[in-house]
Amino acid sequence: MSSSEQAIPFSIPARHRSLQAQVRWGDHVVTVGGDAPVRVQSMTNTETGDAIGTAIQVKELALAGSELVRITVDTPESAKSVPYIREQLDKMGVHVPLIGDFHYNGHRLLTEFPDCAQALSKYRINPGNVGKGDKHDKQFAQMIEAAVKYDKAVRIGVNWGSLDQELLAKLMDENALRASPWDAKQVMYQALVTSALESAELAERLGLPRHQIILSCKMSGVQDLVAVYRELAKRTNHSLHLGLTEAGMGVKGTAASSVALGLLLQEGIGDTIRVSLTPQPGEARTQEVLIATEILQALGLRTFVPSVTACPGCGRTTSTTFQELAQEIDDFLRQQMPVWRKQYPGVEGLKVAVMGCIVNGPGESKHADIGISLPGNGEAPAAPVFIDGEKALTLRGDNIAKEFHDIVENYIQKKFAVSA
Repeated sequence: MSSSEQAIPFSIPARHRSLQAQVRWGDHVVTVGGDAPVRVQSMTNTETGDAIGTAIQVKELALAGSELVRITVDTPESAKSVPYIREQLDKMGVHVPLIGDFHYNGHRLLTEFPDCAQALSKYRINPGNVGKGDKHDKQFAQMIEAAVKYDKAVRIGVNWGSLDQELLAKLMDENALRASPWDAKQVMYQALVTSALESAELAERLGLPRHQIILSCKMSGVQDLVAVYRELAKRTNHSLHLGLTEAGMGVKGTAASSVALGLLLQEGIGDTIRVSLTPQPGEARTQEVLIATEILQALGLRTFVPSVTACPGCGRTTSTTFQELAQEIDDFLRQQMPVWRKQYPGVEGLKVAVMGCIVNGPGESKHADIGISLPGNGEAPAAPVFIDGEKALTLRGDNIAKEFHDIVENYIQKKFAVSA
């Protein structure tokens, strides 16, 4: 049989078979790893001492699709605020687990503020920022003992910007003795992976269940991140958290994070993700969540919101009508999802097409659940609407956008309504 007669195989992301952690708050459990879907995590940028402001931002992140939210816990004031943040969220019916981000003094804060330790659902510990020399293991042990005492999951998060310098120096010395020394960057890769794995082994010896340990080795270079996580996935079955640290702002940060996370997720590596996007002035913190959900949705790993297909525009579509309509429909669907997710089960799988001319318009519209092909330059002022692959009607006049908006809403109500 010739190659042209063989079916082209589907491209399906592989899955790293990891242990499954449970991140709990009350009866709400977010599973991480194993057969759980890849989870979306985010982080607040409020001052944690502002309990109300932080609770509001956590709620915004959760409504945008974040399933785990990390908050900074760096001072006694922030530690005191954590139980109040949790209380405010519970009053608002937001049960998203909170992750405490600790550096340098986490051992003291978890010991001196037990209410904080209990209100958090997971602790993030950076081995490079836990103390030097003899203090390192003692302070690390104090944090792990708190996690064991209160039954919390832990992410051991190594970062190349705060790597354990003693470990790095040791590996550099060993490398100098090799007949063919490795490149300095390869030694750093090894230091990151070694720090994560040795810290996880120590946490286990201290009594933390292996499945409750999540690992990460964050770097700011795409190829560096891919190299380290490929090695980490080979050497452990812990759940892995992915993130391109300090990804940057705007287009650069979005593109770099999408490429790095997309490459690894396609290979089956990664159980939670975060897009470490620097918000542009005035930009909502929720932008990082939207990008993370779009990455997972684009790969076919998760479905969060209905997808809107729209053409990029060309000389045939000098009118901005189709662009405006596509944006309006996309914004409308996203705004409604917190309510629709409960009211119309399965609506997140809806596919809508808003096309700008006759070239690909009818074809793309037929592939969608509901689609519209707007007239391009020189075409008759008519917009055929396709529903479930069939031409259903044609819209004309000045109210095409409003009429199509109503058609989409009616379609959702009829197709996804739960029978009484």
